Amino acid sequence: MNRPPRQARRLQGLAVAGALLAATLLPAAGLADTACRGGQSFGAFLAEFRQAAARQGISEQTLRNLDGLTLDEKVLSRDRSQSSLSLSFLEFSDRLVSKNRLDRGKAMLQRHGETFRRIERDFGVPGPVLAAFWGLETDYGAYMGDFSSLRSLATLAYDCRRSALFAEELMAALTLLERGDLRPQEMRGAWAGELGQVQFTPSNYLKFAVDYDGDGRRDLVESVPDALASAAKFLLHLGWRANEPWLEEVAVGPNVAWQKAGRGSYRSRAEWAREGVLRRGGALPADRAKAALVLPMGRNGPAFLAYRNFDIYWEWNNSSNYSLAAAYMATRLAGAPPMRRGEPAAMLSSSELAETQRLLNARGWDAGPADGRLGQKTRAGVRQAQLAFGMPADGYPTRDLLNRLRRQ
Repeated sequence: MNRPPRQARRLQGLAVAGALLAATLLPAAGLADTACRGGQSFGAFLAEFRQAAARQGISEQTLRNLDGLTLDEKVLSRDRSQSSLSLSFLEFSDRLVSKNRLDRGKAMLQRHGETFRRIERDFGVPGPVLAAFWGLETDYGAYMGDFSSLRSLATLAYDCRRSALFAEELMAALTLLERGDLRPQEMRGAWAGELGQVQFTPSNYLKFAVDYDGDGRRDLVESVPDALASAAKFLLHLGWRANEPWLEEVAVGPNVAWQKAGRGSYRSRAEWAREGVLRRGGALPADRAKAALVLPMGRNGPAFLAYRNFDIYWEWNNSSNYSLAAAYMATRLAGAPPMRRGEPAAMLSSSELAETQRLLNARGWDAGPADGRLGQKTRAGVRQAQLAFGMPADGYPTRDLLNRLRRQ
């Protein structure tokens, strides 16, 4: 089975998150990047695409669903401005992992208990993990998005920024219609073309959708069993390890080797325990189980041990905030208490963070583009600077660090 392209996996998520967190975006004229089009209009592009789809076996009846499509400037506005990326982890998780969403998730685990148990037997993915994705993606199917999927995908395929990716997704969406997996009226979803209760891209819908209720259709819009089993099949494909943990909250002491923290920096629990990392309920097992210490807001904020299965959250959606919020929500649905918030330093504003990135880059500490967003590359650059300045190297940019960089 072919592994989905990373860019396609990045689209897998933030449907409800985007709807809840994005600022109100008004249509703005001329947002499309047409540098690669040589003056070709949207209509001409669509006619050319239609011919290519016909050559791949898409019928004229299915192709009629492209009739009358126009460029959607709202889609381009969303693509250019994803405000959730500038929130701190606590801000992000407070908005998404709400009491109401947790209560509804627990109710869904009971209501669909037999389905969740059957899925865990078949795919090895626990119910709380699936319920968390389901809740964050579409509020348990309550809101799957109201964008015309074909119009969204055609708009993003015409736009030059990620044209090839979305051209493939548009072809996959037409194939779903051709095969009868979806009806034209069901082809509505998130702004980037994701579909159904777990917000699959059309290409992932084609590859991983499961007819779990046995009605002869792979229906991820109306069928809860189909949607949940398909999500489990996708997670298993990404590498989910049955009967293994994904995340647990911990407490950290002053003797932790901060520079060894970070997603993917695995050490044994015995090593973390020797440095004073504790479980909520007491001592951490001093065994060989591998885990990474994740400090989303630095050494004074929440702290988690992330296990190998946490990498699968990152594969689902490689946003630091989303992947950690989804994993944390799954622990809550599995019975964990609310996380301890700590007393983290205030997060830098977007402009301050962009300045920090520019100063880090100028001094040879690669922090990635100066975009005002706190990603893994920026954290790595921050950690290098902290080590050079003799600061605790937890990878979290603070105003103290920014001031030191300004003085250099």
